[in-house]
Amino acid sequence: MQLPPGCRQFIRTLHVSARRQHLVGPNDPISNLRPIIYTDIQTPPKAGSEHKVNHPYSLEEFSDTSSSNLHALELEFKLKREELDALNHRYWTESNERFEAAKASALSSLPPSATSETREHALSEFYGMWVVQERERQEEYSNQWRKRNFENIVLAARVEYERLKRRIFG
Repeated sequence: MQLPPGCRQFIRTLHVSARRQHLVGPNDPISNLRPIIYTDIQTPPKAGSEHKVNHPYSLEEFSDTSSSNLHALELEFKLKREELDALNHRYWTESNERFEAAKASALSSLPPSATSETREHALSEFYGMWVVQERERQEEYSNQWRKRNFENIVLAARVEYERLKRRIFG
């Protein structure tokens, strides 16, 4: 069965999506997280470079509201996604710095002639105390991260819904 050319094009636009390939950087030495380098963020023009204007008016002025709504949603999603990444990075950087300082303090309290078994026992006690001490802080962070992540998922779904509407209805 042969489909008319217009129908084939319409079906293809429903199934074809832009390729996005985000990059992953090397792990941070303190937080141990590997940062994501988002490739779907447009970089502003470099300072001193000429920005070529092809039209005397901003074409954004004449765009329809659905297009500007999609752009606003996409921008909001990208900003919220980066805010969540920054929150995650800050938390683990601070947590790991505090952990390493407390661990060094626990080890420095041992005499220099301590055996490896004594050191292991001291570290075991330290780890147990650390988990108990940090439980509330960890739960607060986890709840905040889950809440924000769910909000980002909902926002991403709204962006994709607007994109689908735009493909179908133009």
